[in-house]
Amino acid sequence: MVSNVCCLMLILFIAAVGSSVSATGSTSNDGKKVFDVRSYGARGDGKTVNTMAFTKAWKDACGWIGYARVYVPFGTFYLGAVTFTGPCKSRISFIIKGTLLAPKDPNSIKQDTWIIFRYVDYLTVSGGGILDGQGSYSWTLNDCRKSHNCRALPMNMGFQFVKFSRLRRIKSINSKMGHFNFFAAQHFTISRVTITAPGDSPNTDGIKIGLSNHMKIHDVDIGTGDDCIAILSGNTDLEIFNVRCGPGHGISVGSLGRYTNEKSVQGIIVRDSIFNGTSDGVRIKTWASSGPRNVVSNFRYNNLQMINVGNPINIDQQYCPNPPCYSKVASQVHIQDVKFNNIWGTSTNKVAVKLRCSNTFPCKDVELVDINLVHSGPDGPATALCEHVIGWARGKMSPASCIR
Repeated sequence: MVSNVCCLMLILFIAAVGSSVSATGSTSNDGKKVFDVRSYGARGDGKTVNTMAFTKAWKDACGWIGYARVYVPFGTFYLGAVTFTGPCKSRISFIIKGTLLAPKDPNSIKQDTWIIFRYVDYLTVSGGGILDGQGSYSWTLNDCRKSHNCRALPMNMGFQFVKFSRLRRIKSINSKMGHFNFFAAQHFTISRVTITAPGDSPNTDGIKIGLSNHMKIHDVDIGTGDDCIAILSGNTDLEIFNVRCGPGHGISVGSLGRYTNEKSVQGIIVRDSIFNGTSDGVRIKTWASSGPRNVVSNFRYNNLQMINVGNPINIDQQYCPNPPCYSKVASQVHIQDVKFNNIWGTSTNKVAVKLRCSNTFPCKDVELVDINLVHSGPDGPATALCEHVIGWARGKMSPASCIR
């Protein structure tokens, strides 16, 4: 009789434990635990607002001592603005299998980015799922090309003060503004990511990076209405390779020099990538009326193919997208130690190599090696333009080098 009672109590205890685990996720023997958002009330019907369910799942996962995984299954999960904040107790993954659907109305997102990860280390965001910003409903509100005081629409996903982390196998489509935004990130890897928006969608930069270091971006496909990758103030030690960019505005450094608190940009490698139908290939842009005397230095552009690109190689220190422009004012940003090596393909503009530097602080140590850019049109073959450039050229050079 006592034995039967003990067995019954043991069975009830096991059932209670199993019920507790299934409410929040499943735990394996090695300390890994899955926090399925459905266990917190999330529904993948494309209509239910799942913000609270996702927030609760993240809170429990972030506090788990062990390897935690927030799991978003297949389905369409409507999600309002959300911030996932650390620090977390252990390594954590956010696995997206389905589609996350943003609100159509940008006014309902009361922050600069729809989904934010902040103060998290050892984070992995992956799963093969989709971030749908539903940007087409708000692109007409974006007049940043006409006005400096334009309305900042929310970006799709942001990482702020995140270290030793990675983003992989995620697709971002139709962002209202930029797709992925990185600020103060360190030792971060982005790979096998696809970013898509129409070529005429305004300010839909693919990846924006500011004040970050030791980042790698590789094996990504980016086609947007703005920069495929925008490298902003304060970045150091970035390596970018195996990128397929187009449509869009290429891989840009800047614009720099507009604000007084900006930092220097140093140690950038862009290699083994393809630009197809972009307005620019590789570009460095600084405002003519720039204030801070920062440095842009130690850049390496290697093995890049240009297919019908407007400006394959472009240094523009008279950058001014919105008039009035002050062409007689010299940029204070110093550009030095920049090497363009083995860049080939076709240019849609006659001037395929454009190096327009500051007359107060000329570009120094600019090197062109094995450049082969072709332009076919009624205005003749490709040419190069240099202003205030100090450097040299060697190897095959087409168009002929303008560096003297």
